[in-house]
Amino acid sequence: MISLTTAAAFALASFALIAVPGPSVLFTVSRSISYGRRGGLLNVLGNGLGQIPLVIAVAAGVGALIASSVLALTVIKILGAGYLAYLGVQTIRHRNRTSAVSAENSETLSGKRLLLQGFTVGVTNPKSIVFLVAILPQFVDPSLKHVPVQLAALGLIFVIVAIALDTVWALIAGSARDWLATSPKRMSRMEGIGGGLMIGLGAVLLFSGNKR
Repeated sequence: MISLTTAAAFALASFALIAVPGPSVLFTVSRSISYGRRGGLLNVLGNGLGQIPLVIAVAAGVGALIASSVLALTVIKILGAGYLAYLGVQTIRHRNRTSAVSAENSETLSGKRLLLQGFTVGVTNPKSIVFLVAILPQFVDPSLKHVPVQLAALGLIFVIVAIALDTVWALIAGSARDWLATSPKRMSRMEGIGGGLMIGLGAVLLFSGNKR
């Protein structure tokens, strides 16, 4: 297994990289504005869970193969960008929906849907694959053997740090939504902006480089 010193160093490196606002933060903020703190937190959790299969793939050596394949990364990038654009369009279409959903079943279904949406965005993010393939091996100690286990442990640290920091953004944006909700017109306008941000995020994912 990895040493505490290595784990701390990698956690600090992950914090430094994730703390800089990027597509992940934009995704979290836009969903929190549209669906409040609860929706934002569910998307954060789903996004984090979606990165776990990527960590497993990297630890198993599959991640390196995908990262080295232009075709595979392009397909994943198109799927991820298309899904983000779809979420943005849906948000804009339903921005004038009524705010009252009190039925317990409806809330449960909504929660599952938000969680699944976050998971889908996380697992189709090619930037995470490239980041994990490029950064994780630098903190692995071959002399300790069990390299796949080390990679998996480091990957989980990355996921935990990402969830923690994105949670902060979700809470901040969700609190801002509470204030916006005092005016239906203002809320509708902000949800439209949130949907536009999602569409823009899809474009960023499609055409940008490989930063988180």
